[in-house]
Amino acid sequence: MADGGQGGVPQPLRKLATGAAILLGGVFTVSSLSSATIGTLRGFAEAKRKKFALPCGICKGKGFYMCKLCKGKSTIQWSPLYDPIVINPCLCPTCDGNRVQRCLNCLGKGYD
Repeated sequence: MADGGQGGVPQPLRKLATGAAILLGGVFTVSSLSSATIGTLRGFAEAKRKKFALPCGICKGKGFYMCKLCKGKSTIQWSPLYDPIVINPCLCPTCDGNRVQRCLNCLGKGYD
């Protein structure tokens, strides 16, 4: 064999493929490390913000409040057409029957 028993792949193409694999592996590694670092930094910043932040004035620091649509009953009265005779109780679409909804002011964090 003319290429030294290495199969049928020419030497320049083999070197190019090896270089491309090393380059892509390096890019993937750098991307993974930067994503992990950014996530860690966001966690530290959020913990610091929470430590010094005032409680949310809307939910009083709980992150949730009673559902405004069903008023904490978990169901609403609904009719497909305005027909006072056929009114069906349905699960509240805002709170999914949990009777509370996430505070929209603090997005459920409990602080501003």
